[in-house]
Amino acid sequence: MNTIMIAVNVLVFLLTEITGSSLDSRHLINWGAAYTPFIEQGHEYYRLFTCMFLHFGLAHLGNNMLVLAFLGDSLEREVGRIRYLLIYLIGGIGASYISYYAEIRGGEAVVSAGASGAVFAVIGALIYVVMRNRGRLGNFTTRQLVFLAALTLYHGFTSAGVDNAAHFGGLLCGFALGIILYHGKKRLPS
Repeated sequence: MNTIMIAVNVLVFLLTEITGSSLDSRHLINWGAAYTPFIEQGHEYYRLFTCMFLHFGLAHLGNNMLVLAFLGDSLEREVGRIRYLLIYLIGGIGASYISYYAEIRGGEAVVSAGASGAVFAVIGALIYVVMRNRGRLGNFTTRQLVFLAALTLYHGFTSAGVDNAAHFGGLLCGFALGIILYHGKKRLPS
């Protein structure tokens, strides 16, 4: 499922590039990027979903898909394909909603797009899974994942044009979904 999510993101990116430019905010709005006035006044709530598959340029896509490639497979192996998909999609929508709510509270109206909310949901769920496995899972430790999340959040707060509310929201949603959906693997008695 992780490979399919990466492929969908890449395909949507290619389609946005073929039909215009992924760096053009208006073009991404036409493709379904989140834009608070359209969501709030136009009731275009589908944008909270569609924005997860759009990216501002190749570097934005590459960064998100690289993290997803490394961490998503590990989470999927532990929780299974359906639960992984639920974490990715529900966590991503939750991140989009938190970002939307933060924009309303802050009186902002920016164009928002990217899979990073869903990627942070994967990180949040993986942190929970690793914690449940006594702080270690394969090559991952809780400390490494928390450090990765903290470093990425810090980078977002020190960079312009980053949707920090979506990142933080995705992390929280993913952790909560991990609690709900992960029950540990059944181990055969030895």
